[in-house]
Amino acid sequence: MKIAVLSLGAYQTNCYIVFDEQTRDGVVIDPGYQDARVSAFLTGEGLKLHAILLTHGHFDHVGGVDALRGDTVPVYLCKADLALPGSMTTLDPNGDYCFYSEGDVLQFGTLAFTVLHTPGHTPGSSCLQCEDVLFTGDTLFAGSCGRTDFPLSDPDAMIASLRRLYALEGDFAVLPGHGQTSTLSRERATNLYMKEAMSG
Repeated sequence: MKIAVLSLGAYQTNCYIVFDEQTRDGVVIDPGYQDARVSAFLTGEGLKLHAILLTHGHFDHVGGVDALRGDTVPVYLCKADLALPGSMTTLDPNGDYCFYSEGDVLQFGTLAFTVLHTPGHTPGSSCLQCEDVLFTGDTLFAGSCGRTDFPLSDPDAMIASLRRLYALEGDFAVLPGHGQTSTLSRERATNLYMKEAMSG
């Protein structure tokens, strides 16, 4: 598995392109705004795009979906985020999407992603685990966590989600929706939001 990251748009959203170097099969996680760099990277690397996976539905993570998906690429997300108000998302409530939920395993060639539903930032926020990597969207950041003052955010759900991530067995690379990468062991030890969640 190889992972490329592009920081997109005014909010510097991390778009992850995950692919198999041998088969050139790949997926895009959170394509950010409409940005030609994602398509250019896929073309330049000769990758076959199997799916677009969304950690949540906010516009800075999903604005590039329609331009990238074309007529054939499936888009996966948690259905709960279709309830987000139009001011917060570009998703079409009646659009053609594939829905995933807690515990689902998505297989694309040699790449397998396990879905962890981690609401709080949005009702449908999810982390995606592939091998020893955890794509955490806006649930967990290096040294922080996602905001819970947006429409449909839930502070209590965020606390439960941080506890759930803390309790995962082993260690993972943490690749968040914004900012620098980290590790789960580092966040357990130093992230004040995660520590506060565990002390409650």
